[in-house]
Amino acid sequence: MTENAQQSAERRSRLLQAALKEMVEFERKENEFRKKDREERAAELRLPLDKIKVH
Repeated sequence: MTENAQQSAERRSRLLQAALKEMVEFERKENEFRKKDREERAAELRLPLDKIKVH
């Protein structure tokens, strides 16, 4: 491999590693957001059972 090709391959490898790191971080944040959103929606849908009179 020529020196120029080797430098290109190393640069590409670094860029791919950086992109992978960014994707992993994005997915972690997205999962946290979805979990929080699910919990908030579940809390909103709960009925105030102590105020409802059941006959």
